[in-house]
Amino acid sequence: MNESPRHPATRATIFVEDAAVVQQQPLAAEQYLLRLAAGACAAQARPGSFVHLRCHEALPMRRPMSIMRADPNAGWIDILYKVHGQGTQKLAGARPGDHINLLGPIGTPFKLQGYRRFPLLIGGGVGIPPMVFLAEHIATQATDVQPLVIMGSEIPFPFQPRPSQVMVDGVPPEALACMPLLEDWGIPSRLTSKQGYPGCYDGFVTDLARLWLSNLAPSQRQQVELFSCGPTPMLHAVAELAAEFSLPCQISVEEYMACATGGCAGCAIPVYRNGETIMQRVCVDGPVFEAAEVYNEHMTD
Repeated sequence: MNESPRHPATRATIFVEDAAVVQQQPLAAEQYLLRLAAGACAAQARPGSFVHLRCHEALPMRRPMSIMRADPNAGWIDILYKVHGQGTQKLAGARPGDHINLLGPIGTPFKLQGYRRFPLLIGGGVGIPPMVFLAEHIATQATDVQPLVIMGSEIPFPFQPRPSQVMVDGVPPEALACMPLLEDWGIPSRLTSKQGYPGCYDGFVTDLARLWLSNLAPSQRQQVELFSCGPTPMLHAVAELAAEFSLPCQISVEEYMACATGGCAGCAIPVYRNGETIMQRVCVDGPVFEAAEVYNEHMTD
């Protein structure tokens, strides 16, 4: 396997911690917001980072979980997850004061500087947390940047949507539902769903993104870049969208993994780079990749 020049640095900042549960907040549709006291992980976490959790002492296999927020000063990380199987069912039983062993932060993050003027962040389902983390980073670290976040879900959102007070040109006026946390940060967001949820755009995230992009002036569109995380079919569609408008796009890929530290190579995927196909490990070489490298059939000349 070809080695990535990026992964040694990220592997050097992976810590093992017995993290204390600070909060376990139940949300709609068996979703939970878990806050963990994990100081070493919080200090190094970046948008796109994830942790490998031991959900319960009776379960030896760990589960990868995206980090939604991290506070290096207070020493906590937030993880948003949905119960889906034995591991997450047991994890949902954790209570404040319990300890959860984790490895983290793991992975190559999204870009952290040099943003174009109009970053478009697209998250679907379990891909929402990394977009929240990235949006917060852009809001606090970038200047002269105006991000837009589009989120989609076919189950109730893991927060209570509210009508946005921020108008977004090119978005139908009836599509006003937003994520309150992002709006409180001054970041406009819009929600999509095919379930008829109030205020949500009736369609997929890429449908609304395409509509927004189509309504931009050509000079504005040239200043857009895409970032995305979500189910594989959605990432495929986002890659197509980026190619359609000839825009740069970074995606965070999901893959089953065992060790999550690059040793087993069980999460390797083909990546198309410099005219050849190489195998890259999602855990340490990713999970963030250039969309055109993962879905190179959509590259434009």
